[in-house]
Amino acid sequence: VQLVEAGGGVVQAGGLLRLSCVASGSPYSMHVMAWVRQAPGKQRELVAIINHDGGTSTYSDVVKGLFTISRDNVNNTIHLHMNSLKPEDTAVYYCHAQERILIGRVYENDYWGQETQVNGYS
Repeated sequence: VQLVEAGGGVVQAGGLLRLSCVASGSPYSMHVMAWVRQAPGKQRELVAIINHDGGTSTYSDVVKGLFTISRDNVNNTIHLHMNSLKPEDTAVYYCHAQERILIGRVYENDYWGQETQVNGYS
């Protein structure tokens, strides 16, 4: 399974950016997918997570109301729409996907994208 990210870049504070992550290589649809980020000198933190059908999403408090996660299961893609970017949003962003397979019991596999850099400057 491969997760390929795109859309990172340098944006002035207040600007917007959209990240994309395409999952390929699995015969199963991904269960939950998420965006995680790690700023310099800080621990990795969950930014947003979305369930298998896109009906439920959860955000960290610091991005709630500013970022939106969306999902396109036809194309096995998730997006992160980032509005009103701030310098503190500067981080390496990772796409994460959990594959859940039911064969007698549940098997869970976790996959990570290669990372994409977002820089918000004032």
